[in-house]
Amino acid sequence: MGIDEDSLEYHRTDPPGKIEISTTKPTNTQRDLSLAYSPGVAAPCLEIDADETDAYTYTAKGNLVGVVSNGTAVLGLGDIGAQASKPVMEGKGVLFKRFADIDVFDIELDEADPDRIVETVKMMEPTFGGINLEDIKAPECFTIEERLREEIDIPVFHDDQHGTAIISGSALLNAADIAGKDLEDLEIVFSGAGASAIATAKFYVSLGCKEENITMCDSSGIITEARAADGEVNEYKRQFAQDVPEGDLADAMEGADVFVGLSIGGIVSQEMIQSMASDPIVFAMANPDPEIGYEEAKEARDDSVIMATGRSDYPNQVNNVLGFPFIFRGALDVRATEINEDMKVACARALARLAREDVPDAVVKAYGDEPLQFGPDYIIPKPVDPRVLFRVAPAVAKAAMDSGAARAEIDLEAYEEELEARLGKSREMMRVVLNKAKTDPKTVALAEGENEKMIRAAYQIQEQGIALPILIGDEDEIEATAASLGLDFEPTVADPENGDYEAYAERLYDLRQRKGITRTEATELIERDTNYFGSIMVEQGDADALLTGLSHHYPSALRPPLQVIGTAPDVDNAAGVYLLTFKNRIVFVADATVNQDPDEEVLAEVTRQTGDLARRFDIEPRAALLSYSNFGSVDNEGTRKPRRAARMLQDDPEVDFPVDGEMQADTAVVEDILEGTYGFSDLDEPANVLVFPNLESGNIGYKLLQRLGGAEAVGPMLVGMDKPVHVLQRGDEVKDIVNLAAVAVVDAQQERR
Repeated sequence: MGIDEDSLEYHRTDPPGKIEISTTKPTNTQRDLSLAYSPGVAAPCLEIDADETDAYTYTAKGNLVGVVSNGTAVLGLGDIGAQASKPVMEGKGVLFKRFADIDVFDIELDEADPDRIVETVKMMEPTFGGINLEDIKAPECFTIEERLREEIDIPVFHDDQHGTAIISGSALLNAADIAGKDLEDLEIVFSGAGASAIATAKFYVSLGCKEENITMCDSSGIITEARAADGEVNEYKRQFAQDVPEGDLADAMEGADVFVGLSIGGIVSQEMIQSMASDPIVFAMANPDPEIGYEEAKEARDDSVIMATGRSDYPNQVNNVLGFPFIFRGALDVRATEINEDMKVACARALARLAREDVPDAVVKAYGDEPLQFGPDYIIPKPVDPRVLFRVAPAVAKAAMDSGAARAEIDLEAYEEELEARLGKSREMMRVVLNKAKTDPKTVALAEGENEKMIRAAYQIQEQGIALPILIGDEDEIEATAASLGLDFEPTVADPENGDYEAYAERLYDLRQRKGITRTEATELIERDTNYFGSIMVEQGDADALLTGLSHHYPSALRPPLQVIGTAPDVDNAAGVYLLTFKNRIVFVADATVNQDPDEEVLAEVTRQTGDLARRFDIEPRAALLSYSNFGSVDNEGTRKPRRAARMLQDDPEVDFPVDGEMQADTAVVEDILEGTYGFSDLDEPANVLVFPNLESGNIGYKLLQRLGGAEAVGPMLVGMDKPVHVLQRGDEVKDIVNLAAVAVVDAQQERR
């Protein structure tokens, strides 16, 4: 099937369309319903009647945007009318929800009169926290937006005008920097003089470009003062009329630094690109076919052509989804009265800054594993980059507060963390640990220091103030890789082959001479195996923690730390723990990586260690020893082990958190079963520490929860070691390394208390 057939199937699959309404409060009991509707709903109604701003407290108004269109200028389709535009408006709602967790009602108005559209939207003001105007033709769109901004007290934003302006503006900031040109000196030519082109030209002036340096062309050629005087152009185009001779687009482009295409495909030739100034900036944004193709523009010049289009199959896509969800997120969260120019500029500058940062692995994978690094082919962040939310929305919120558009003041540092939590519970939980790590950073040795991911992780760890990373490996290779990645930092490197590490070899020999290692072999291991080198480094106190395992199987990566560092004095067995996060629940799963067939003493030890780990995440543990039996319902050696472990823990005065077992998994996590059938249990709430009876069940269980249950996983985190060591999984992403480095730092902080 082609794209059209696939899309029709996508939209008609039951339920039809792309959006639905869901409830956010429980509606399971009679009391729930009496609170949601009559008689309980009267209380918030009366509060709002007394103070209308309480609508933001008691209703969804503060997270609800109206997407309003009459379907007169649908991208690529033209005037198709209100009803036919509904799939587009539903799609807009999907993007709001997916990227910024904003709810949307799409409203299609079968009306062409701007006055009636304005009056209709004004009447709906009590419903919404903001209005996104969409696909309304020019020049009516200008009038509608201007009047609504004046006449209603919530933000109004016409994305067709301002979205392209803001996103291409962020690209212009970076492109000009790469080309070594100042914004105020840029000679800019526009092809197209519709709503988007005029808004974009105005926005470039807000960024620092000179209005007199902007030449705008419509279908009749250059917009000149002579044409304006003859009444050939409307009032909106007239602002950019220049006192120059009449001519066509080719004349305008000669010697220009920047071409901005918001018109039709195929109207720019290679000769026109060749006529531009050195290192030209070409934004050919007509869709689906740009004014000139990407390859054509690049091949037209021997120098650098910095190229952007509206297409996703080429670098530097100017995609409005980088703007509107996050602009509204920031505006809604400070209860802004408008989206003003300062807020738009703040968005563009935040996006430009983000493009200069190292790109997460998940984003790279989403785009076919092609390198994404700041430069001519990467001047705008990708829409799927999760960091856009907590970079742009706070910048917009701050601009709203600074400019007087905000009705609520917020703590921007706390706000960024709140936004990050919207991306998933695991981010919220990791933020607890990251913040703890930053209060007292420790030194973390990174084995496999020549690995690109380790180097990128070291950069982020150092940049964020999480830890003091030491990369173990060849110093020249590490520094060369860091430079090739464009990472602006000087890595701390421990090079086993170039440093004076004789004492490390001697120490390894002392520890393992009766375990089959000779003096010569100890020297070779220190020089060639970064796992042994890092383990000795930590054992000797030259680093506080170790991360390894990125390119090794888990058992082989774990072996050197166990041989050199070992378990804590009061612990006989290490264990691997995963933190699994769901939408409204967090569980720690153990043991998933180390102990194959633990007895009751090992199970008890693993439970203690996992409970301690939970508290590092500020979670009070409630532990369940799992089995296929409930409290003696099956009696055999397999069920007795978790039962005896639970009793050992219950009898231990040093265990200060509730523990029970053996119990089935659903008993442990379902409140009705736990409190109803097994009300005698020591757990008064569902368990958040799940201890599996053996490695096989633990590994299977956590993977099923992750893959079928939709859980996000952090880990594995190694507990029970004498000093902090964490073994990564092969193929882990940079964010996983950074997360485990933070856990290791908090471990080290605990060790020193």
